Amino acid sequence: MLYVWCCKTATYSDMKYEYSFLITIQFLGFRFHGWQKQTNAKTIHDMVDKTLSFVFEDQEKKYKTLGVGRTDSKVSALKYAFQLFMHDEIDVATFVKKFNLNSSPDIKALSVKKIPTHFNVIQASKIKEYHYYFSFGGKNHPFSAPFIVGVSDDLDIELMKKGAALFEGAHYFHKYCTKPSEKTVFKRGIECCEIVENTILKANFFPEKSYVLKVKGSGFLRYQIRLMMGVLFELGTGRIDLEFIKSSLREDNDRKFLREIAPSSGLQLFDVEFNY
Repeated sequence: MLYVWCCKTATYSDMKYEYSFLITIQFLGFRFHGWQKQTNAKTIHDMVDKTLSFVFEDQEKKYKTLGVGRTDSKVSALKYAFQLFMHDEIDVATFVKKFNLNSSPDIKALSVKKIPTHFNVIQASKIKEYHYYFSFGGKNHPFSAPFIVGVSDDLDIELMKKGAALFEGAHYFHKYCTKPSEKTVFKRGIECCEIVENTILKANFFPEKSYVLKVKGSGFLRYQIRLMMGVLFELGTGRIDLEFIKSSLREDNDRKFLREIAPSSGLQLFDVEFNY
């Protein structure tokens, strides 16, 4: 559904912009160092801005872009969103086609809609759904590397399903975060957390059977999903038990760093839904 509002003038990076647009894209993140721009590193944000410089051939057409959030290196997205600030209107009807003609093969625009300039894509109320794809018991075909993490040890999937369910609800995620600030809020709510057999990603070079951890909530801490997956891998191999996960989520947890963080390549931002 397309929502269109009357837009007010906004200030972004000390410049005033009359128009704002919400762009949804999807990307394969395996060869990128996440969304955020970095020195001497190829990022999705860099590639998006480079693509826009070709879409807007008029060099006087100024713009700024703001992503819905950071992603780690090699993390992909089936649905990501960024906000485009402009001095001028854009042709909504042709924008997606022009963007895709000029973007790299691993980035694709899905939709564009006009939004208020006072809307902030980062601060807006939203629900995110992440997926983590994995298999176990043998080494996967090399072509699977950008999508599925292969664990050499055998995993107790049924026990891992019980462990995943423990993350649902409101808990204290001090142990499931890296480099928090003084203002970091550790109490977070998770609407859904489950492990199911993978029927979403399919290819003839994928393992015969694979699984996906699905996590849905309004906000996540840095590396939270990968640390959760790391704990579930440890549970599945018998190195920890369910009580370890229960105690790690209590307000009085020991707040010590967890031992294992799952590789980033298995993680995918599956969906982002804004509450307008």
